[in-house]
Amino acid sequence: MPIVVDIDVMLARRKMSVGELAGRVGITPANLAVLKNGRAKAVRFATLAALCEVLECQPGDLLRWQAEDAAEEPALS
Repeated sequence: MPIVVDIDVMLARRKMSVGELAGRVGITPANLAVLKNGRAKAVRFATLAALCEVLECQPGDLLRWQAEDAAEEPALS
């Protein structure tokens, strides 16, 4: 999927555990893991706002677009 979730990066920068973040945001660690590992199909704006508040960051610090694998593109000769 071209949307990459960088929650791990912010957790490391803030020296915070997944369990602590989940508790402070008000979601289960299992649901946070689904989001963190890029398996979520959607994220509520309220959850994104809570993540940003707790991690003291912007939505763009947690989510970014990345082009599909370059191997899928035709080779230039």
